[in-house]
Amino acid sequence: MNALVNMAETEVPQNPLIPPIPEFVIGLIAFAIVFFFLWKKLLPSINKVLEERREAIEGGIEKAEAAQQEAADVLQQYKDQLAEARHEAARLRAEAQEQGAALIAEMRAEGQRQREEIIAAGHAQVEADRKQAAATLRQDVGKLATDLAGKLVGESLEDHARQSRVIDRFLDGLEEAAEADASGAAR
Repeated sequence: MNALVNMAETEVPQNPLIPPIPEFVIGLIAFAIVFFFLWKKLLPSINKVLEERREAIEGGIEKAEAAQQEAADVLQQYKDQLAEARHEAARLRAEAQEQGAALIAEMRAEGQRQREEIIAAGHAQVEADRKQAAATLRQDVGKLATDLAGKLVGESLEDHARQSRVIDRFLDGLEEAAEADASGAAR
């Protein structure tokens, strides 16, 4: 044991960062074995998983871009449809206003026509009533005039033809007098 101690004392002190050569060779061989095992077995599996993940991410990005583009297209379609619907609504509103104005004008024209018909019918009715009243008045006045003339003359004027002539002369005289009074009042 003394020999070992002497040898340890006579040796040059070693650098703690540099391992002894036999340990270094064994470590290098062990590293090569582990490296070879990782390179042949583990590295392809890791690369495969990384490649799948990269493809999934790229596919996801492509899908997201496609979905985003599709969403933009659908949004544009909705905007176009909305603009078209607004345009259609404005057109329908304008058309309804035009139809309403036409209907109002038509109803006014119909009302005006009915009013004119009612006025014409009223005038015709008034004229018919006036003629009937004049005829009735003429008969009543004629009968009264005949009775009065019969009392004045002292004979009966029952002869219808004579009665009509007398009544007509009397009424014509009254009408002429009324016309003369009306023309004299107008002067």
